Amino acid sequence: MALVTTSPPPPVDLAGVAPELREMFMLRLERWWPDLHDALVSLHGTGAIPLAEELVSLAAQAFRDRSPALRRRDLQRILRPDWLQDPSMIGYAAYTERFAGNLRGVVEEIPYLRDLGVTYLHLMPLLQPREGDNDGGYAVADYRAVRPDLGDMDDLSDLAAALHEEGVSLVLDLVLNHVAREHDWAARARAGEPAYRDYFHVFPDRTLPDAYERTLPEVFPDFAPGSFTWDDELDGWVWTTFNEWQWDLNWANPAVLREFAAIILELANRGVDVFRLDAIAFMWKRMGTDCQGEPEVHAITQALRAVTRIACPAVAFKAEAIVAPSKLLAYLGQGRYSGKVSDLAYHNSLMVQVWSMLAMKDVRLAAHALDRLPTKPTTSTWLTYLRCHDDIGWAIQDEDAAAVGLDGHAHRRFLTRWYAGDEWGSNADGLVFQYNPETDDGRTSGTAASLVGLSTARTDEERDLAARALRLGHAVVLGWGGIPVIWSGDELGQPNDPDWADEPGHEDDNRWAHRPRLDRERHDARHDPTATAARVFEDLRELVRARASLPHLHGSIESRVGPVDDPGVLVTVREHPLGRFVALHNVTPTWRRWPGHRAHELGVDASSDAITGASLRWDGGDVVLEPYAVLWLTTPVAES
Repeated sequence: MALVTTSPPPPVDLAGVAPELREMFMLRLERWWPDLHDALVSLHGTGAIPLAEELVSLAAQAFRDRSPALRRRDLQRILRPDWLQDPSMIGYAAYTERFAGNLRGVVEEIPYLRDLGVTYLHLMPLLQPREGDNDGGYAVADYRAVRPDLGDMDDLSDLAAALHEEGVSLVLDLVLNHVAREHDWAARARAGEPAYRDYFHVFPDRTLPDAYERTLPEVFPDFAPGSFTWDDELDGWVWTTFNEWQWDLNWANPAVLREFAAIILELANRGVDVFRLDAIAFMWKRMGTDCQGEPEVHAITQALRAVTRIACPAVAFKAEAIVAPSKLLAYLGQGRYSGKVSDLAYHNSLMVQVWSMLAMKDVRLAAHALDRLPTKPTTSTWLTYLRCHDDIGWAIQDEDAAAVGLDGHAHRRFLTRWYAGDEWGSNADGLVFQYNPETDDGRTSGTAASLVGLSTARTDEERDLAARALRLGHAVVLGWGGIPVIWSGDELGQPNDPDWADEPGHEDDNRWAHRPRLDRERHDARHDPTATAARVFEDLRELVRARASLPHLHGSIESRVGPVDDPGVLVTVREHPLGRFVALHNVTPTWRRWPGHRAHELGVDASSDAITGASLRWDGGDVVLEPYAVLWLTTPVAES
């Protein structure tokens, strides 16, 4: 793609804005205009200039309307551009209604979040969805309204302000690839308005859909096979990647980008700090490909980010791109898009490898796979997690498995069976999701406590080992760097919801088993030393406190995998200007040994555990590790 010459920014109407604020806006425009201009020209050629001018006008209006408190937040984050990378960043994700009833209820639960150490709150889709089945809220019918049962837009603004007062950032989903069939744009398309019909991919017959289908994977083969749906009112086949009532948007139409720029700016002025760009990989369609991660996706993100930075630079983007590791870094910026697209991306590989290690009691596959990951840009940050709202897709690469003597397909099948409790020795209580009998592949649903066997433990010893395994899983996530996000209920060791299928619309989707309503008894017993919930909660709090005290866990620093001296012990290493960070993880329920020479070589032989303060336990020249032990060790700061 050829580079383009950037024209000067357009004139801006900032009448009525104080001179010092006008100068601030113009400096931002000067800084981010090249990003906006270049992205739009790469998408639409020289005809993009009028669109660019419209977007700058939108940014100016949003800047004019932005509250003094949010403008101050903009300035704070310009001065601290690494705010997302700070080790004090701890995330929590929840469905509003399952966590606290409604948005006002979330305000009341801010002390609970702060008790855990949370500084980043992701509330799952809360904008107005279609009625009935709506893919957990990802079929949005109105981006400018909150679900009535949760509150209204003023409640959203009030929540954001209350969170900001307590040092917590608000994260919301922004579904980019599609809208609900009931959205106004889709309704106007069905009514025959050509301008809105062009918001979607509509075909008069199956000729082009069939050609596209040859290379398109199916996302939900069980209940939404195929990627196109016939609509009588539309009198055409409409592209529907996910469900027949989720219509894919035509991002080649500049009007779609303009609409979403306005939506982002409006929500940002409500106090939203981070937008999770949902289904971002699917936005651009190209014949002969899987229509995921095409270069235009990154140009669109660059354009949206540039507009946002001009108006409200406190706001960040998070790419929801669950793709192969080799394709993931593009969403954080590579080549011409480096530093210009999303600030955060999900580290799906880390999540998968944690569960693989715990099932196998062996770190060799994880060590090999994680060591092969390319280095991310230093300005971006991983989003790490042990569980999320979604299922676990066993993204084990065949070449990684083969490198350590495993068959990729057999290992994926083993993991599916292990976490469903169908393998000898497994105490897991998960569910198989979207099993495909043709490929013998399946995915896994279940809370973290259910997957480690805490919910099925019958003896004190079993409960102890399961709690240790859960602590270890969280420790890997918190010690990798980036922003670790805890899925609601996992901090209390909640099991699967046994009644998940009883709610209308949930009966065919067992992911609702790991989306339970927060257990109020566990919530209230979180400091009761006799309660299992308290043990899990305190384990996490201890990890969070230790993490916040360690600059070594700043998100700009990369974790690398250390030598595998014992197949049951994962070693990770981070090199920080203040010294080296070494984390040891015994992924087995048995005692293990870590060679003393390795501790000396890495300079941590005299270190104490940063989590508990305990000294290393030595025996015969080796460091001994109790079942599911985790140690965070640092080297002393060198004297100048």
